[in-house]
This record gives sequence, structure tokens and C-alpha cells, in this order.
Amino acid sequence: MHPTLERYMSSASLHIDEIPDDRKRALQEVAAFVAAKRRAGQVAELTFICTHNSRRSQMGQLWAAAAAAHFGVDGVRTYSGGTEATAFNPRAVAAMRRAGFVIESPGGDNPHYGVTFDEGGPVMECFSKTYDDPVNPATGFAAIMTCSDADEACPVIHGASLRAPIRYEDPKVADGTPGEALAYDARCLQIATEMLYLFARAA
Repeated sequence: MHPTLERYMSSASLHIDEIPDDRKRALQEVAAFVAAKRRAGQVAELTFICTHNSRRSQMGQLWAAAAAAHFGVDGVRTYSGGTEATAFNPRAVAAMRRAGFVIESPGGDNPHYGVTFDEGGPVMECFSKTYDDPVNPATGFAAIMTCSDADEACPVIHGASLRAPIRYEDPKVADGTPGEALAYDARCLQIATEMLYLFARAA
């Protein structure tokens, strides 16, 4: 694990007791899905979904992958998508970099970022796409709905074995304000904390 990221995760773990009980129940449901897949010798695939696949779903995908690695939970693959495609927002990218992820950008309107959480770990390709894009799983996955708009716009996620509404406030509300970075850092920390809680129970 990248040293800065390892320290961030240790700090995030101190906030686990702050997770409300109703959110813990939703996270436990996903943890049970992961554990059941692993017991069956199958890959547990998690797709994080929000409207534009630009902020919360991208952060969820990356934090889930890092948390699984942190707890040695193998056999997990994480994905993200939206109800429409835009781009991985630079403000969210910056927050993830501050947390310790190493992120390389090739530029362009919808950059395909290369992201690592470990020197020897995989390079994750992160870019904005719809949830049913061919790079995402089509069947047997857990659909984690990270925003209310996407949750309401998609009454059915075809192919999903589990649908888990784990909604996060959109840091976009702070865009262009003095509190912009703080809002993104707060959302980053919340998602990190909850993914650590989830994978501690999926191990």
C-alpha cells in the first residue's frame, strides 16, 4: 500500500464508530454478498452507480478496491458507472490524490486515469461510463447506488444480484466555493471509512 494511503486508512478507521446504524446495516448486506461469493469460489463484483459517474461512484470503486486489499479480501473486483457518462471530476481526483492514491491522467475530455493504491498492485483504469458499459459486469454483481438521483432513475438494474442503496451527499454542492476542497475531502473520508467497515466484515 502506498505509505500516505496506508496512514490515511489507519486514520479513517478511527471514524468507524461514527457510522449510523442504518448505514451499517446496508454495508453489512454488501459484506454478506462478498462473503457468500467467496465461499462459493466466485468473484464478488461490485458496481458503484451514480448519475454522472464523476464523483461518488468513482470514489466508491477505488476505496472498495483499496479496502479489500487492506484486509486481504481477495476475489473482489470493483467497478463504477452512471446513468450517463461525463468525466471523472478533477476535484474528486484531487481529493483521492490527497488521500494517497497515485493517479496518472492522459488528458482529454473523458480521461482514462491510471490509478494505483500499491506500488506492486494493479493499475485501475478509471473513466466515466454508463453502468451497463461493456467493461462492467452484466450479471451476478452487486449494484451499489451512491446517489438518490441514480437510485430513483433506475428502478431496476438488470443483471444485479443485489441492489444496495448507500447514498452519499454530492460534494458538487460546494463547487466554486471556498469550502470546495473540504467538501470533497469529507466525502472521501466518509466513503473510505464505510468501505473499511464493509471489508472488515467480508474477510
